[in-house]
Amino acid sequence: MKLHWQIFTGLILGGVFGILFPAVSPYISWVGDLFMNALSMLIIPIIFFSIVSSIIGIQDTGFGLRKLGLKTMLFYVMTMAIALFTGLLLVNIIEPGSGIHIGDNPASPVTVEQSSIKDIVVNFIPKNIFAAFTVNNTLPVILIAFLVGLNVPKIAAEGKHSLTGLFQGGLELTLRITRLVIRFSPVGIFAIIVKQFSAAADILGLIQTMLMYVLTVALGLAIHTFVWLPLILRFGYRVHSWQHFKNMSSPLLAAFSTASSGATLPLTLHAVEHKDGVSSRITNFTIPLGAAVNMDGTALLECVAVIFIAQAYGIDLTMVQQMLIVFTSLLCAIGSAGVPMAALVMMAIILNVVGLPLEGIGLVIGVDRILDMMRTAVNVYGDTCVAVMVAKSEGEELAIDKLSPTFAPLNRKQ
Repeated sequence: MKLHWQIFTGLILGGVFGILFPAVSPYISWVGDLFMNALSMLIIPIIFFSIVSSIIGIQDTGFGLRKLGLKTMLFYVMTMAIALFTGLLLVNIIEPGSGIHIGDNPASPVTVEQSSIKDIVVNFIPKNIFAAFTVNNTLPVILIAFLVGLNVPKIAAEGKHSLTGLFQGGLELTLRITRLVIRFSPVGIFAIIVKQFSAAADILGLIQTMLMYVLTVALGLAIHTFVWLPLILRFGYRVHSWQHFKNMSSPLLAAFSTASSGATLPLTLHAVEHKDGVSSRITNFTIPLGAAVNMDGTALLECVAVIFIAQAYGIDLTMVQQMLIVFTSLLCAIGSAGVPMAALVMMAIILNVVGLPLEGIGLVIGVDRILDMMRTAVNVYGDTCVAVMVAKSEGEELAIDKLSPTFAPLNRKQ
């Protein structure tokens, strides 16, 4: 049985046991605690090694400061930021988690609410580098990882190769341990759900709340796909956006079916180059890079999920906290390539940053499969849109330009 079906089975059994046998919760809750502790243990090494290795890899392959690479990364960050703020707006308007209250409030809202923008900026610089790693202080670790990743390629060749091997080996080792922990996720999720359902006063309300969460994420993904990205293509780059969407039907259906942007990479490359008419120079650069760092749908989901969890636990998040969630979601989305069950691990990282209970993951993991299919399709569509945007900004004439004179190419090269 595939892992996502094992997790779904654990979710269902946990709900049944939590409803029918709530007295067993104290005897098995420690299993969920072990699983959450294991995830928490991996947060710092995943952040550090993945960010360092990603930045070193980008610079080593020549992506670093070149005009095309910088432009592509800026476009990817822009589309992810739009997706994040769409999710942030919807989850605050709809408030899908406000209809329930899960157990006791395990967080300390007073401590979190006292964090101001000044405090967050000051805390980015640790007084002690090693202390930042030992106390799961995520923000300084992110800064340290960026500084290390940017500077390793600039040192002497011998030291550069040694450190690159060290960080890449550390990432591989961390991912192996992560896969081992993830194998036990069905059991951990089972124990967490038993605890949550046994403490929930309104089971029907809990189910309705989960449905509202799914609808909120789906609405956000739909708005990003069918409103914002087409508007950018049409009015920002004068592209026939509907024809572009139809041209991408094959990779989008494959992404939705497989829930894997990597598996659909050949289809995506073919569609962008041969149907839209983007040059191979840009296609072969932007699409593989996007598959690794551009996660519009994933970033939106993480933002909605974390705020939903806070609402379900009755924790009021300040605007500063919510901006921190947006910022961390953006960084995690960029650095999540190759991480097993990236959404689960990313969520644990973001929850840790804002001081929310990791147990809240159990609320959303059961419906993650269907949302995974949706967000993967959005991730792939975002990659294709950025490829077109880069091509137009480079003055290329595309095949879809010829469909209607209304959408003439911008800055056409003579």
